[in-house]
Parts: sequence; structure tokens; C-alpha cells
Amino acid sequence: MKPNRISSSLRLAALCLATLAAPAAWSLDAGAAAPEINLPGVKEAVNLASLKGKVVYVDFWASWCGPCKQSFPFMNDLQAKYRAKGLVVLGINLDAKREDADKFLNEVPAQFKLAFDARGESAKRFDVRGMPSSYLIGRDGKVVAAHKGFKEVDRKDLESRIALALGGN
Repeated sequence: MKPNRISSSLRLAALCLATLAAPAAWSLDAGAAAPEINLPGVKEAVNLASLKGKVVYVDFWASWCGPCKQSFPFMNDLQAKYRAKGLVVLGINLDAKREDADKFLNEVPAQFKLAFDARGESAKRFDVRGMPSSYLIGRDGKVVAAHKGFKEVDRKDLESRIALALGGN
């Protein structure tokens, strides 16, 4: 190969590696208005717009999602710890069958608000690309941060972002 071809091949390889190493892109960047959610809940409809003025941690989950089983205790803790400061944790289930969600919830109870979206329309509006995916919505109804997946090591960073959105308390 000629020197120019080698250098352009190396640049292309470096670009490909950088793209693979980069975090997943989110269509909902910080500052974007959160999409509307109006879904059936456990007892009543859940409407995201009605929560304006609160900080909302929206988490998309499904019964087949292994990391979701780890994230539920974390979200239960968040709701208990920050409820009085204005946090609402909202878990949106994307299972096609409600029975699958109910079975999961019997094993891993939720102590936070739940909504059910068997058609996945809300996930499309949020551009969910993995399970679980969470979005922190500020009091003004705008996205503060987005996060894909859940690992125990994520807890501290996620909680710090929530505390900051709540006013640093």
C-alpha cells in the first residue's frame, strides 16, 4: 500500500474503534422536554405532565431483564429516601403481557409508581435502546440525564445526580 492509503486506513480504523468505544447516543439530550406519558398504572392512569414540579426518575423495565431485578431495590431506596424532597420514581413496564410483569413484581416488589406500556409507545418516544433505561426529569419537565443499563457501581453516580436535581439536598 502507498503511504496515503495506509494513513487513511489507519484513520478509518481509529474512527471505527472510537465509535465502538463511545457511549450510546441518546436522542433525549439534557435540556430536551420529556415526551408525554399517559399510561395505565396499578390503580389509576399515570401522566408525566401531572408530575411537573417534581423530580421524576423514569425507568423502563421488563420482566425478562436481569439488571432490572438489581435496579428495583435501588429505586425502592431512592423513593423512600427522597420522596419528601420531591422525587417520584416511575417504573414503566414494557412486557407484552401484564401477567409477566405481575409475576416479576411478586418476586421483586416495587414501592414506587408503576405504569404499563405493552405496545412500547412511550419507549419509542424516549428512544429506549436497552433495558433498563432511566431518565431523570427535572422539576421543569426537561431531561436532566439519561442512563442505560444498571450495575451496582452505578448507584452512587445516579443518586448524586438525583440529589443535585432535587436541589443538592
